[in-house]
Amino acid sequence: MDSKIFIEHRKKIFDLMEDQSVMIIFSNLKSENKNEVQRNFFYLTGVKEEKDIVLLYKHNQKQTEMIFIQPYDELQAKWVGKPFSVEEVKLTSGIFGVHYLEEWKSILYRILPECRYLYVDLNRESVEQRLTEEELFIKETRDKNPWLQVLNARPLFQKARTIKDSWEIEQMRKAIDITQKGIESILANIGPMMEYQLESYFDQSIKYFGASGYSFPTIAASGQNGCCLHYQENNCKMQDGDLVLFDLGAHVNMYCADISRTFPVNGKFSPRQREIYEIVLGGQSVVFEHAKPGITTKELNQILIQYFAKELKRIGLIQEDSEVSRYYYHGVSHHIGLDCHDLCEYTPLKPGSVISNEPGLYIAEEKIGIRIEDDVLITENGCENLSQGIIKTVDEIEAFIARRKEERK
Repeated sequence: MDSKIFIEHRKKIFDLMEDQSVMIIFSNLKSENKNEVQRNFFYLTGVKEEKDIVLLYKHNQKQTEMIFIQPYDELQAKWVGKPFSVEEVKLTSGIFGVHYLEEWKSILYRILPECRYLYVDLNRESVEQRLTEEELFIKETRDKNPWLQVLNARPLFQKARTIKDSWEIEQMRKAIDITQKGIESILANIGPMMEYQLESYFDQSIKYFGASGYSFPTIAASGQNGCCLHYQENNCKMQDGDLVLFDLGAHVNMYCADISRTFPVNGKFSPRQREIYEIVLGGQSVVFEHAKPGITTKELNQILIQYFAKELKRIGLIQEDSEVSRYYYHGVSHHIGLDCHDLCEYTPLKPGSVISNEPGLYIAEEKIGIRIEDDVLITENGCENLSQGIIKTVDEIEAFIARRKEERK
C-alpha cells in the first residue's frame, strides 16, 4: 500500500477539524463493538495492528500527527507474531512521529493545554453497553482538563469517507472480482443439499483467491427463508424446485463487496419464478437509469416502488400501490466502502460515491424470495456497475448451471 493514500486521508480529516484541537483514534481490532472505530483507524493509517493509537493535532493551522505502537515482545512474537516495527509503520502510514504506547498519555497531556477541542470516535450501541475505551478515556481526560470541549469525530469521517478515491475503488473492484469467483463456485456445485454446504463453496473460493475476509456473514436462504431479509442460520435443506438467495461479499484491505444473487436449486427457473425474477431485474435497470449525481438514495427507492407498483398490478399480485410494501420492505441503496453499510453522509449523491442497487420481491405465500444486488460507482454523468461481470440473467444462470452439470458427468 502506498502511504500517499493515507496521507491524503489524514489531510481530509485535518481540513475538517477545528483549530486548536486534537483527535485520538484507537484501533481496537479485537473489540466486537468497535467495528467502525477500527475502520476509521485504518482509514487514517493503513495499519491493522491491535491496541495502536493515532493522534492528530491542529494548532494555529499547523498539523502534527503521531502514532503509538506496541514495542517488540519476544514471547508475544513466538505466540501470535511480531507487531509492526517503527520503520514498517512509517512506510505504511507515512507518519514519521512513531512512538511506543507507554508514551502516549505523557505526550497528549503536554499538548492538551494548547487545545480547546478533543475529538474522539463515539459509537455507543446501547445504553446498557459498558463504557467503551473512548468513554473511559474522555472521563479521565476531562477530569484533568475541564476546559476541553469533547467533539464526536464520527461526522468528520462520515464526510471524508462518502467519496472514494481511486485506490479505494480499486480495492472494491478486487473484492468484487473475488466475490464473483465465489459465486461461480456456488453455481458450479448447486443442487439439493444443506444451505451451509452450498455456502462452503463460496468460503473456500474467496480464501483461495486471496480475500482478506468477509464483508458480513453470508446469507444463504432457500425457499421461504429467502423472504427473511437477514436470515443467517443457513441450516435448512434446499429443495428441488426452490430458489436460493445469496447475499454475500469478500473484502480486500477491509474494502467490501456486497452482492446478492438468486438461483434455482435444480438449475431451472419455473415460469412463475422467472416472471418475478424478470420484474426484479427490470427494477434494477430502472435504478441504474436514474443513479447519478444529485439524486438521493431515498429518491431512487421511490422510483423503484413506483415501478414495482405498476408491475405487480400488471400480474395481478396487488390492486393498490400501497400494497407494494407487502412484498418489498427495504431500501434499494446504501453506501459501500470499508463497511458494507458504510459510514457516509446520506446527502445527494456525488461522483465517487459507491452504493448498492438491490431491488427485491418477497412472496412468502409462494416461497419466492428474490434479491439482485450490484455495487455501483456514481460517475460525473451517471453510474458504473462495478459488478457487471457477475452472472445475472435467467438465461445466463441456467446455461452456466447446465454446462457445469454436464462437465461433472
